[in-house]
Amino acid sequence: MQIFDYQPPAVPWLDIRYKDRDLIIINKPSGLLSNPGRAAHTFDCALTRLQTLYPETILVHRLDCATSGIMVFARNKKAESHLKTQFQDRQSKKVYIAEVIGHVMLEQGMIDLAIAPDTEHPPYQKTLQAGETGGKSALTYYRVLERRGNSTLVELSPETGRTHQLRVHMLALGHAILGDEFYGDAEVIKAAPRLCLHAQSLCLTHPYSAKPLFFSSKHPFSE
Repeated sequence: MQIFDYQPPAVPWLDIRYKDRDLIIINKPSGLLSNPGRAAHTFDCALTRLQTLYPETILVHRLDCATSGIMVFARNKKAESHLKTQFQDRQSKKVYIAEVIGHVMLEQGMIDLAIAPDTEHPPYQKTLQAGETGGKSALTYYRVLERRGNSTLVELSPETGRTHQLRVHMLALGHAILGDEFYGDAEVIKAAPRLCLHAQSLCLTHPYSAKPLFFSSKHPFSE
């Protein structure tokens, strides 16, 4: 099991993109936890930073520490319930951008592989093959945006929200995400200074007005 060396970025301390009486949208930097861990040194995170300004802030969903991009937080219990229901019922739409090792051959495709905890190597996750039991269904659509020297920029649209879903699905496809210290080999880890996974956009319904909302943050993986 890897030791978690947590050094959260100080800049930007908070990148708030939108707020009203019901919700707050931020652009989370890579290296910042979404919510506190068990250890005292993991108290500094997106949630606690927001709570210093808006004490009522409630966590709705999570991004992996190494993943950057758009996150939504609630500012009251009614908004929390409404937003969480949208995520659970797959009404919200999330689009991620990733740079992966090698050239993805198909222009687009679907990865339909159940995911389960790797009980021999926690907290890792693993995909299950047909016939294996014990996992949860997981579905990811992908589309090639650009093929580079020895990598591919892809758009990923998950239909489910399993732990490490995009990371293990791309690994199963044979194209680990660059900079992935959990699932990548030495070549993958050395290829980028961070995990090249970014939550670029989020589409949801406002919990009070019921109007559709769209938020985006351009990925940082330009050549």
